[in-house]
Amino acid sequence: MGNLETVDIGPKRYAGILVHPTSFPGPYGIGDLGKGAYDFVDFMARSGMTAWQVLPLGHTGFGDSPYQPFSSFAGQPLIISPDELKELGLLQNDDFRDMPQWNPEDICYGDVIQFKTGLLKKAYERFLDPDIHDGFSGNPELMKEYTGFIETSAWLEDYALFMAGKDFHEGMPWYMWEDSLKNPTAAERREWLEKLKNEVGYYEFIQFLFFHQWMKLKAYANEKGISIIGDIPIFVAWDSVDVWIHKKLFLLDEEGYPTVVAGVPPDYFSKTGQLWGNPLYNWKEHKRTQYSWWFARIRHQLTLTDYLRIDHFRGFDKFWAVPYGEETAMNGKWMTAPGENFFTTLEATLGYHMPIIAEDLGEIDRSVIELRDRFGFPGMKILQFAFENPNENSFLPHNHIRNCVCYTGTHDNDTTLGWYRHAYEASRDKLRRYYSTDASDVCWVFIRACFGSVANMAIVPMQDVLELDSWARFNTPGVGAGNWSWRYKQEVLTDHLANRLFETAKMFGR
Repeated sequence: MGNLETVDIGPKRYAGILVHPTSFPGPYGIGDLGKGAYDFVDFMARSGMTAWQVLPLGHTGFGDSPYQPFSSFAGQPLIISPDELKELGLLQNDDFRDMPQWNPEDICYGDVIQFKTGLLKKAYERFLDPDIHDGFSGNPELMKEYTGFIETSAWLEDYALFMAGKDFHEGMPWYMWEDSLKNPTAAERREWLEKLKNEVGYYEFIQFLFFHQWMKLKAYANEKGISIIGDIPIFVAWDSVDVWIHKKLFLLDEEGYPTVVAGVPPDYFSKTGQLWGNPLYNWKEHKRTQYSWWFARIRHQLTLTDYLRIDHFRGFDKFWAVPYGEETAMNGKWMTAPGENFFTTLEATLGYHMPIIAEDLGEIDRSVIELRDRFGFPGMKILQFAFENPNENSFLPHNHIRNCVCYTGTHDNDTTLGWYRHAYEASRDKLRRYYSTDASDVCWVFIRACFGSVANMAIVPMQDVLELDSWARFNTPGVGAGNWSWRYKQEVLTDHLANRLFETAKMFGR
């Protein structure tokens, strides 16, 4: 018998895992960019995985949501690795003497923020010591890197002054500050920078630590053939440096309060819609500036990741505007966004095709699909949705196309095991018949289906890889408490699990 022909299937078929760095194991109450992160990358490499998807990496604010950061540019200080700071001589063993006892499968953000902020401030105090600062504890190259970071990060001073201002006002949002800082003149800004000099320096310093550690981890992942998929919220938080500095880019009144806020109408996730509360964009002003803020934002995020998922992509076509003060998102209306002009301008400015994944879930009009396809952005296919709908639908694997990303579920879904156990019997029956299975191993039925899709990318949340129930769900949309806190234990990253992932990915050409 002769050799069988090998068929070129075209673009690379990625297989990957969705997990946020906060979920890594480690001794400090929250996952960080230390040993747990590198162990995960090693596990990915052993598993044959080629894509790691994260949530937004920003400095989180009230509610701890990665989708409501204080800045579109700054990184999350809570995931800075204390162990690396010990290696640099910036922390000592005595600094950990009063460390709380942490739950290894959960994050208590209040205690973590207090503890890790204390560590970072001690690290900064030692950094100010001339013997450490002048040589960064015997590492002049690191000092050179620090100086370059301060000089070249155009967004950094705004962020540091904003955060120092919040500390000065005991966490009060910027729109409640005195006018000299709420709307500072150039002279007033210089006065505040001098007044809060030490605090501004602290926030600049911790951002350097974050970017130094993250870029080192990214390089390690890339060297092992793993691409990182980032995530960018389409909207920004009202109490953020972005709105404080760029008020004209948002629909605000003279006092800095939004006239309308973001959300979505009633949908799969919520019968009253989702009221996010973010201020909405003044798209006329963005267009006048050739979308310069957006250009800087996307270019910056694409230095941190290799691909970028844009959350709520439909907001570039139309967005749901809810009058400020409404208690739900039901009484909103659709308004038009710049759509094609926005992406045409950005791609011309960047000079290349943006490696963007469009989150195109929910109530989607034909115009959103046309916008997505006009620029060749892959959309998302969620397997859970395929069986929620009893009818023929685009989420079923036989309707997938190559230029899409297939997921078993996302951070907003229940885990696959939890979904199956709580699904209507009609949904469970459809799944069992579709795959000729008794669903006793439903997570791996979905993983095999995801990897077997023709989609160029297949991404599985870590909770599904570990076959976890609803207790491990990462986020429940519309519920304000108890989200973003799941962690896994180090011992779950077994060779058996890595081999199972590897063989499954290999079977389907990933």
